[in-house]
Amino acid sequence: MRVLGVDPGLTRCGVGVVEGVAGRPLTMLGVGVVRTSADAELGHRLVAIERGIEEWLDEHRPECVAVERVFSQHNVRTVMGTAQASAVAMLCASRRGIPVALHTPSEVKAAVTGSGRADKAQVGAMVTRLLRLDAPPKPADAADALALAICHIWRAPAVNRLQQAHAAAAAAVRTSRVPRTPAAPVRKVPR
Repeated sequence: MRVLGVDPGLTRCGVGVVEGVAGRPLTMLGVGVVRTSADAELGHRLVAIERGIEEWLDEHRPECVAVERVFSQHNVRTVMGTAQASAVAMLCASRRGIPVALHTPSEVKAAVTGSGRADKAQVGAMVTRLLRLDAPPKPADAADALALAICHIWRAPAVNRLQQAHAAAAAAVRTSRVPRTPAAPVRKVPR
């Protein structure tokens, strides 16, 4: 499976491509950051992010795009920018028919380090080890994008099995239902 991980942000949008399957060594195919100027107009920044992500999709042809799920922060301005960059990544993938998966920061940290409370340095160190790199990718947004891709590769098989089991259970319930006979009408009795 080839996954493009996207760590959304307006100034630095981390992108990283990882290929492999759960239980086997993974391979990094590319890592980088799509940058925009904080001084630029919002619309222009979003277009720049779109162009950058489209270039990564053209070059690496991922089977799936894993995007960090936007979570509530105290700084509304930051969360809005992150959500907007996240939406651009989802739009680019969906336009091409590429499935999009969302993972929370704690899911990614837990998958890569074993702790959902790991700090950026721990995530970078584990990404370096798991992908057999010489040094952690810089900036941290790039390492986070690779961590998202790794998380998705490792979690996707289990999530798919759970979805299939849920669908099978729902289908079994639908097919085993006995047709209900209409109940007798209820009459109101005057007091």
